[in-house]
Amino acid sequence: MVTAIDNPPGTGQATRAEGTSSGWRETVGVYVALTKPRIIELLLVTTVPVMFLAERGIPSLWLIVATLIGGYLSAGAANTFNMVYDRDIDAKMNRTSNRPLVTGLVSVRAAMIFGAVLTVLSTVWFAVFVNVLSAVLSVAAILLYAVGYTILLKRHTSQNIVWGGIAGCMPVLIGWAAVTGTIGWPAVILFLVIFWWTPPHYWPLSLAFKDDYANAEVPMLPVEKPATHVTLQIVVYSWAMVLTSLALIPVAPMGWVYAVVAVLSGGLFIAEAHRLRRASARGESQSVLKPMRLFHYSISYVTLLFLAVAIDPLLYFALPI
Repeated sequence: MVTAIDNPPGTGQATRAEGTSSGWRETVGVYVALTKPRIIELLLVTTVPVMFLAERGIPSLWLIVATLIGGYLSAGAANTFNMVYDRDIDAKMNRTSNRPLVTGLVSVRAAMIFGAVLTVLSTVWFAVFVNVLSAVLSVAAILLYAVGYTILLKRHTSQNIVWGGIAGCMPVLIGWAAVTGTIGWPAVILFLVIFWWTPPHYWPLSLAFKDDYANAEVPMLPVEKPATHVTLQIVVYSWAMVLTSLALIPVAPMGWVYAVVAVLSGGLFIAEAHRLRRASARGESQSVLKPMRLFHYSISYVTLLFLAVAIDPLLYFALPI
């Protein structure tokens, strides 16, 4: 029983105000979760360095900020549509079972409206504050991920992440286009680096969560093929990625900073891919195979490589060696 002492005058109003404030924060948090902010962080890591390379220096702060805002809105739209369509299989996977559309924190209608609003906002934002080409590339990225990967590929082919990964390459082109208004060969090469990087980044994760994907009937490569086949593919794509990254040196051109980082970080990536391959060939258990080790390093690799993409032009053109 609640007495006057338990609830003195004025506390009810304060509690309601605090509840309203907390409710707004929770609502904002739920909608932010729809955009998959952790994935977007990785996408944006590839955008800004390319802008530095395209500028051959430091672009205007406003252009960087405007491009990042547009990129977040665009990727957020694509990720929201992905969560709407995949809500049935997300419910079957431990890794995704707490997403807002699975738990019912957001309705399908509300999520679709949110995704549509983000699509319009990102397109208009890019067109007004950056340029038309970046707006076109942004729309293409949304369609490639929400339709190409999520609807057409993910549930129908084990090559889903290969071709569906093209959407994740688009921030590279957007960053270059934001500065130059064109698509240059250096941007194309870096686009291909991310294209080759995506499978050896994602397949180790799929190996670790193979049972989840099998339960959801998603034909990821590790579900369809044995670990020996998957790890061989990881090795092949890793070599293609590193060799493509080296092609940027004569094309851009790049200096010694990028060259050193590309060789060392790429060499470590290949070594880790071969380690995974050897472990799978021996039939090692999941605890010994440790596929997530390559997954985590792949994030470090792309971060280091693109950091070098940003730093190298500043030193190369200021202090040619």
